[in-house]
Amino acid sequence: MIADTPPAPYFAVIFTSLRTEGDQGYIEAAERMLELAREQPGFLGVESARGEVGLGITVSYWTSEEAILAWKQHPEHQAIRERGRSTWYAQCHTRVCRVERAYGFKQ
Repeated sequence: MIADTPPAPYFAVIFTSLRTEGDQGYIEAAERMLELAREQPGFLGVESARGEVGLGITVSYWTSEEAILAWKQHPEHQAIRERGRSTWYAQCHTRVCRVERAYGFKQ
């Protein structure tokens, strides 16, 4: 689904990853992180896609850099990030940016 974000400005965290082979609990952890993120103050929404070769892009939207930092420091999120580095991802990169303009359409 496409996230229903408010008018700009707001912030986006772009997480790009290349998965390792096998699930190893990944799907359950991803579902838990989504559930937990939705509970965080300042969370606006998320969009995610993963291709057949394992490349994934997840963009989460936030009201402020402070909200992003609080999410980054959440203990359960920290533990899952460490498991991602050790088990689920061959490579990953996180980018944080401010959305200055946003536009689109719906049919």
